[in-house]
Amino acid sequence: MEKEVALFWFRRDLRLEDNNGLYKALTSGYSIIPIFIFDLEILRELPENDPRLSFIHQEVHKLNSTLKTGYDSGVGMYSGTPIRVIAELVSSRNIKAVFTNRDYEPYARQRDSEIAEFLQGKSVGFHTFKDQVIYETNQITKADGNPYVVYTPYKNKWKQRFASDANLSPYPSENHLKHLHTADDLPSLSLDELGFKKAEINVPPYQLEPSRIENYEKTRNFPALDGTSHLGPHLRFGTISIRQVLKKALKSENETFWNELIWREFFMQILWHYPNTATEAFKKPYDRIAWRNREDEFEKWKKGETGYALVDAGMRQLNATGYMHNRVRMLVASFLCKHLLIDWRWGEAYFAEKLLDYECSSNVGNWQWAAGSGVDAAPYFRIFNPMTQVDKFDKDQTYIQKWVPEFRTETYCEKMVDHKMARERCLQTYKEALN
Repeated sequence: MEKEVALFWFRRDLRLEDNNGLYKALTSGYSIIPIFIFDLEILRELPENDPRLSFIHQEVHKLNSTLKTGYDSGVGMYSGTPIRVIAELVSSRNIKAVFTNRDYEPYARQRDSEIAEFLQGKSVGFHTFKDQVIYETNQITKADGNPYVVYTPYKNKWKQRFASDANLSPYPSENHLKHLHTADDLPSLSLDELGFKKAEINVPPYQLEPSRIENYEKTRNFPALDGTSHLGPHLRFGTISIRQVLKKALKSENETFWNELIWREFFMQILWHYPNTATEAFKKPYDRIAWRNREDEFEKWKKGETGYALVDAGMRQLNATGYMHNRVRMLVASFLCKHLLIDWRWGEAYFAEKLLDYECSSNVGNWQWAAGSGVDAAPYFRIFNPMTQVDKFDKDQTYIQKWVPEFRTETYCEKMVDHKMARERCLQTYKEALN
């Protein structure tokens, strides 16, 4: 009989260093087989040249190469539904346990619940660990145990707890790789075998030099400046540890960057406690809004052909790079929901398709913020003026000129809607729904 082994299932943690679940697996006494599952439930929704899949595939192969070269091991790559892949592995190998890091999104919770039930029936342990956040689910709550639905008191409680029990000690998984199962029979998968092609858009490397963090507050609102860290995709897929990121943030006296990391956890715990908000308004009356939902207007918005230069620049940047500056994200979202009266769920779905740093909780949270329907949201009567936003954040029009070169020429499209009219229409529509 094959030696008793355990699986470590890579998911949103594509690194060998400071990986909690991997550390726990490698120090469990079992010989560990690392695996990655290309989940058909997710893949079937993606275009064939999806840049996020290309990035994941690239990073998994990097891990595989490192483990092959240094430890005569590797990462087994599988395609299928996770329950089917796990079941086949359990039936074909002498597997005693499965280790993985926790995922908090609604689909992931359903998937893991199903797998936990299956493994329990097979007397196989299923061990999950906190890795992608500092505080999860119920760790930051009000005194009565209920979740916070306003960011500032959540942030204050988060920092208060952190000050008293701060522990950013790494999990030195990289020091225990000798406990990997030696194997030369682990399958590998190419993008072609998965039915995909290499994307033309690449995920840029993250930038965490001290000067960038120190100047973050000064530069983050100006889309023409490269003042952001590009951390989003790397936190999303776990190519860097949140503990490592926070350590760097804490070295700066500027807390703005740190606060952004807390926003991420705030939205995660909101989606955990209120999973229905992925598709429903947090504030129920907002689901009564009579959205216009004009397909032709939605297409113009997607293409960056609204006639409002900053909106158009943002959408064109998104389409070309998979990224959009955060300040501009707020504007294009507000424009869609309030100027065009198109359901926030349409915009959320388009961002989910295009953003390299797509994170369900943050994307839903920010779109509901823009629509006014979410937790701690902008009031419905707050309607960004797309022209004054240019004066505030792209006064020299450097960002606009980069993405809308025909701006101020005869070939640039006319404004698809008058701002004053759209504002009044929005206020009237929202009032009718909410009163």
